[in-house]
Amino acid sequence: MRGLMRTLTPLGRLVLVGVAVLLLALAGRGLGLRWDPFNLQQRRLEVADARATYAESDAEARRLEAAGQGRQAARVEIHHRQTLAVQRATVAAVTQARSAEDANDPLDLVRADRLRAHDRELCRLAPDLDGCAAASGSS
Repeated sequence: MRGLMRTLTPLGRLVLVGVAVLLLALAGRGLGLRWDPFNLQQRRLEVADARATYAESDAEARRLEAAGQGRQAARVEIHHRQTLAVQRATVAAVTQARSAEDANDPLDLVRADRLRAHDRELCRLAPDLDGCAAASGSS
């Protein structure tokens, strides 16, 4: 060994020491030894945990957003149906009132009953309108 060291140049000796260190490190890794002087593995783990937490919260937010959009669409559909029903009832009442034989006569009992029936229909379709029993009872 001594003779080998004498025959090697300084660069050769440096290469020999480097190879020896490399072999020791590989042998240590094979035996399960880990050397992480800058704690890189722990940092990678923390970053991965943070990404997983963000992904979970983002997925939950998207789920809640989709559920809210579904409920909103259902409310819009109900409102649309109510609007159409009110329009149909109003058109029917206006058509009936205009075509009635007493359309230009002063208000009598039959006409008043027809108007009250129309009001009741509107209150049935939208009980929270002003003038309806439910709206006046809640004030």
